[in-house]
Amino acid sequence: MKTPILQFGTSRFLQAHVDLFVSEALQDRAAIGPITIVQTSGDVGRAGRIAALAAPEGFPVRIRGIESGEQIDRELRVQSVRRALSTVSDWTEIERVFVEEAEIIVSNTGDRGYQVGEGERLGGVPASFPMKLLSLLLSRYRAGGHPLTVLPCELVSRNGAVLKSIIVALAGEHVFDRGFQDWLDSGVRWGNTLVDRIVSDALEPAGAVAEPYALWAIEQQPGLVIPCRHPAVLMVPDLAPYEKLKLHILNLGHTVLADRWLKDRRRPDETVREMLVDPDVAEDLARIYGGEVIPGFASHGLESAARHFVATTLDRFRNPYLDHRLSDIAGNHPEKIERRIIGFIDWCPGIAMPELMRAAGR
Repeated sequence: MKTPILQFGTSRFLQAHVDLFVSEALQDRAAIGPITIVQTSGDVGRAGRIAALAAPEGFPVRIRGIESGEQIDRELRVQSVRRALSTVSDWTEIERVFVEEAEIIVSNTGDRGYQVGEGERLGGVPASFPMKLLSLLLSRYRAGGHPLTVLPCELVSRNGAVLKSIIVALAGEHVFDRGFQDWLDSGVRWGNTLVDRIVSDALEPAGAVAEPYALWAIEQQPGLVIPCRHPAVLMVPDLAPYEKLKLHILNLGHTVLADRWLKDRRRPDETVREMLVDPDVAEDLARIYGGEVIPGFASHGLESAARHFVATTLDRFRNPYLDHRLSDIAGNHPEKIERRIIGFIDWCPGIAMPELMRAAGR
């Protein structure tokens, strides 16, 4: 049993994103092969999840929301995972799969996934994900150094380049082998990716509930291998437009609504969907999108993409199965205004944006 995709992380997001895409592609013979999943946290409380992820019958992913104006509620079965391992108990096997089988490494290790503990060293089973990855890369290099693609899915801008810089720096500190450092540059393809899908709930012991919308944009580069062909997987020459669309339409809309929610002192547990039932709120948001946001994107040659993304975003906001509370969105509000709204205004000089300016306090 060969699994050319080795995935670090067992999150519900990965279950409803990468694992689901590969499962659907395998049915059409459009994937390079199945997946081995690695639990990196060592959480013994999730032992049941490890077993359920690799069950022969697969695990469920329920798609619920609005798609092209129609309400969707369907359950899919994910059967792309052939093996599930833990770094606590299965390190030797993980190393073997990494060296002998893997062609693509996928990761989604959480907000602090790229952090390295002070004083951490190679040897045994490293604690942090970067040190684990460094150790495994070194083993692969010493076994012949076959080419490898790394596709991180962490929510970090230019995540492939960032992860590469961390691993190269660690190699310089801990591995005194110039050949290995050269191989990290020439033999490993570090892909920059952008992921987007709201996965609202976990199912037990494995599975997830997700919205219909999904995107995995992967920046093209020579030699990079992708896990599958799938409608949600896009190979693109540049991630920047996709980052802008997500940040300045989806995220900006959330922050505009949160700003009004805070200023109007609305109901503490109000959700995005409930807020948009208010015709005044819905009209104001539509006016901001149509009169300020889309013209801003049009000034960069992205009007058509922005119009499509606005329509998709409004469907996502009105998802009847998703309770996205404004109180959660309003966390770190000043920083979000700076990045999502003021950043957009500064990106589009010469475009009148009176309502966004008011939301930004200018």
